[in-house]
Amino acid sequence: MAMFLTIGHGDAAGYQRTRPELRDLAHGHDRWLVARGAVVGAAGAPFQVRNHQDAGLTTEEGPYLASDLPVAGFALIEASDAEEAAQLVARTPCAVAYGVVEVWPLLAPDGGG
Repeated sequence: MAMFLTIGHGDAAGYQRTRPELRDLAHGHDRWLVARGAVVGAAGAPFQVRNHQDAGLTTEEGPYLASDLPVAGFALIEASDAEEAAQLVARTPCAVAYGVVEVWPLLAPDGGG
């Protein structure tokens, strides 16, 4: 099995215009992902860390990457391949509530699978 990092982007406006019963199903799907071993969480306020040339740690509030929609949550999931990973996140809150879910395959530190 491969590991995938998923990043859900979505905002309150998209969430609110999604039917409540569909939102409830999506949150239930997140609970199902957790039950099968995923690590799922909502995103808090980000910060950046730098230590260029190991010369000293600096931090800065705010995201490094910019997106049309804010980061709303994340998951670390196991799947046999990218197609299964996409199917696993297709019913999560960000995917169904007018947002988007990025799926990042995690590679070994040496760049291998």
